[in-house]
Amino acid sequence: MYLMSTPSGETISHYRILSKIGGGGMGVVYEAEDLKLGRHVALKFLPDDHAGDAQILSRFQLEAKAASSLNHANICTIYEIDEADGRSFIAMELLEGQTLRHRIAGKPLDIPTVLDLGIQIADGLDAAHAKGIVHRDIKPANIFVTNRTQAKILDFGLAKLAPKPEDADLSAVTTQSGGHLSSPGHALGTIAYMSPEQVRGKELDTRTDLFSFGAVLYEMCTGKMPFRGVSAGSMFNLILNGVPVSPVRINPDTPSQLEEIIHKCLEKNQNLRYQYASEIRADLQRLKRDTELGEAPARANPKATRRFGRLWKVFVPAAVGVLALFVAGYFYFHRAPKLTEKDTIVLADFSNTTGDPVFDDTLKTALTVSLRQSPFLNVLSDNKVAATLRLMARPAGTPLTPDVARELCQRAESKAYIAGSIASLGNQYVLGLQAADCQSGEPLAQEQATAPAKEKVLDALGKAASKMRGELGESLATVQKFDVPLEEATTSSLEALKAYTLGLKAHLEKGPGAALPYHQRAIQLDPNFALGYSELGNDYSSLSELGRASEYYTKAFELREHASERERLTITAHYYSDVTGELEKAAQAFQGMIASYPQQSSALTNIGLVYSEQGQYEKAADAYRENIRLQPGDVAPYENLGNNLLALQQFEEALQTIQQAQARKLDSFIFHNALFALAVLVHDSKASAEQKQWFAGKPDFEHFGLSLVSDTEAYEGHLGKARELTKQSVDSAIRADSKESAAIWQENAALREAAFGNVAEANKTAAVAFKLAPTSQGVEVEAALAFAMAGEPSRAESLAQDLNRRFPSDTQMHSLWLPAIRAQLALNRKNPTDALTALQAAVAPIELGQILFVANLSCLYPTYVRGEAYLAAGQGNAAAAEFQQILDHSGIVWNCWTGALAHLGVARANALQAKNSQGADADAAHAEALAAYEDFLTLWKDADPDIPIYKHAKAEYAKLK
Repeated sequence: MYLMSTPSGETISHYRILSKIGGGGMGVVYEAEDLKLGRHVALKFLPDDHAGDAQILSRFQLEAKAASSLNHANICTIYEIDEADGRSFIAMELLEGQTLRHRIAGKPLDIPTVLDLGIQIADGLDAAHAKGIVHRDIKPANIFVTNRTQAKILDFGLAKLAPKPEDADLSAVTTQSGGHLSSPGHALGTIAYMSPEQVRGKELDTRTDLFSFGAVLYEMCTGKMPFRGVSAGSMFNLILNGVPVSPVRINPDTPSQLEEIIHKCLEKNQNLRYQYASEIRADLQRLKRDTELGEAPARANPKATRRFGRLWKVFVPAAVGVLALFVAGYFYFHRAPKLTEKDTIVLADFSNTTGDPVFDDTLKTALTVSLRQSPFLNVLSDNKVAATLRLMARPAGTPLTPDVARELCQRAESKAYIAGSIASLGNQYVLGLQAADCQSGEPLAQEQATAPAKEKVLDALGKAASKMRGELGESLATVQKFDVPLEEATTSSLEALKAYTLGLKAHLEKGPGAALPYHQRAIQLDPNFALGYSELGNDYSSLSELGRASEYYTKAFELREHASERERLTITAHYYSDVTGELEKAAQAFQGMIASYPQQSSALTNIGLVYSEQGQYEKAADAYRENIRLQPGDVAPYENLGNNLLALQQFEEALQTIQQAQARKLDSFIFHNALFALAVLVHDSKASAEQKQWFAGKPDFEHFGLSLVSDTEAYEGHLGKARELTKQSVDSAIRADSKESAAIWQENAALREAAFGNVAEANKTAAVAFKLAPTSQGVEVEAALAFAMAGEPSRAESLAQDLNRRFPSDTQMHSLWLPAIRAQLALNRKNPTDALTALQAAVAPIELGQILFVANLSCLYPTYVRGEAYLAAGQGNAAAAEFQQILDHSGIVWNCWTGALAHLGVARANALQAKNSQGADADAAHAEALAAYEDFLTLWKDADPDIPIYKHAKAEYAKLK
């Protein structure tokens, strides 16, 4: 028998039941006395009708585990979970007061109470979210207000302890508690307070609680729920598509700022909503402060006015003096912000009079990291600084003295510059920071700090920088939230930070290859230097050594707690995009960065790359354009926008983008890659020769140019020349210590050898290349496909299994590479049906996505193999459509062999269709086949005569004529 009918006085474990407090769908609650500790507690038991339900019991236990991991003033404290006589119960803090639902009771609360309770609830949610706990059922009935007006979050029965896919498949408990509907199915929670993603049954994160909290704030202000419907279906529709009545229309006392907070909470798009409960808390605290100081609009209370009138004569003399002091203090502490979120600042070099070179440049790097923790301040990027120096006719490495920094600040249209200094005073070090207006030179803020020893300099600098952030206009809330100590955000080793800084300078002035030894030295000096590993990943990524980049991104991810919040987000996003290949998670991480740091342009470039890999080139182009708007001096968005415009077949605009960047004195090998592609696509031999010459003088990038020319020769059927150029590109890459690139160029050659019919050469080349870089994902996938195309099923199958094991969540692996490999293996078995089935996993638009480790954007291998499968299945029309898609996306394929053989594929598909048709249809297909064969043979008019596929094509054409 369960406690529903248990009389008072019964003892359960070491608790004596005193009285029943209440009950609902998830439990019955009693007041009890703890006989061990002599205190009164609340005991929560499962109700009788759920006693045998394993799922409800599991959720009951989950509530205890979730809430007991939290220790916060605004969360009901869990003392223990136990079982006695077969009865599971939770012992928790006994609260005196009423639920927020009863406190509201259909009527608005006064605004000070709304703000006070709202701040407390937000603080409690922030604590839960920091532990990785998502409540999923925030509503007034689950928030208790004590007699001392302290908010307590209750009922973690639907909480998630960690994001697991299976959580989305749990069925909700059907309840009807206090007039609030809950629905069975996959959407957990109470309907009236569900987020749009809950309604859709999507994977949830902490932002779902913020939407529900917005609904609670709305009800506190208005006495009404924002989404009210007569049925569950109508409520779902309102949550997904409806706009709540403006709170101020229901309650005119609602401040406009509070209405804005509520609307931002109730934003249907997760990425446009508040991202953290702490952000809501800060905005509510700011509004509360402003309201109390009279800054926020508020209605007068007539009763209070009359009371004040009666006391006027008593208090005025004293009030005048107090008011004078208050006004003086108010204007001291509430001066107009020195900067806005749109302003940029320039960092001058530190003046170092200590005689210790370890501080040269190093402190500026440390200050940059410290200030870039701020979502408010925008430090001018190194690329923009270098570009502006060029416009000033100064070298990129020009020392930024205060005078030069001020001039650069003016030229870059920045608002302020910050100059730093360090001097020794006996055994101590004195640090100074001064921010000044670029135009007038007038000081805006200054800070001084003393470090008792050399190893404490970074700590002192970080504290001074934090104070300066507040002086320059940043809110106290974000300063406190984003303020990791510098030693944790960077490294405790000044020598490691010095090496890291020299690497950044070398990368900027000479390229990523020059930066490598410095960044390697940095992580040798401090093996826990997360930023050092991350930057090494960037160096190798810039050199297209993606396998090596992956190793360092992984290490950075493991050490991400040794970094600032901004860098943690960056490291996490790179880990998902460049290591695990989980493109959707990477996009979410970059979106989180953009939400927290809207002026940080590099996140836009990175999310653009993710969109490109997903084949969403329009979205990527929009991100790059926004990046260029924010940071017109950065080269990366121009590079990637140019490639995206090629992918979208917008060749003229791509050329204009590159020319626009070059007019700004920006240049990179990626531009010349794209310019070479443009020359090939428009058949401009002079322009392609110019680009070939550009690559010839660049040791780090020469192999890219040689590989591009090799692909072009093969595209035109000059296989002998292509082989020689591939050999040169491989040798050049090895000389540049880029074995992974060397192996990629060889695997590309192996694939075209197999496609052209030289299977023995293909197997040999693929095996040699794989030995060069056996741990590289790019090398392994191309080797697997090459072995499959060359009729080596055991090798291909073994590699495919290894890839599936090593990259279980990689988006492109499972939506592009493995489908193509498995389909090719099925074709080898003469089973086109299985091939087409395997290719169902290769879905648009990912199939068209950019592949980052090749010189072009993609060869569209799944599309080509699908065309071959349709040919083998006798489906001419379907085959022609696949090969035509390759021809229609020449801006993606560039000079890859698939682009050449797609002409032959169209010819063969139309010939097949002519054979399977009659009358006029057969004649039309026959004519189209002849035209396509002629296109291919014209392209290969002087091809090497011994290429097997060329021989077959000529024979087929002759027979068709």
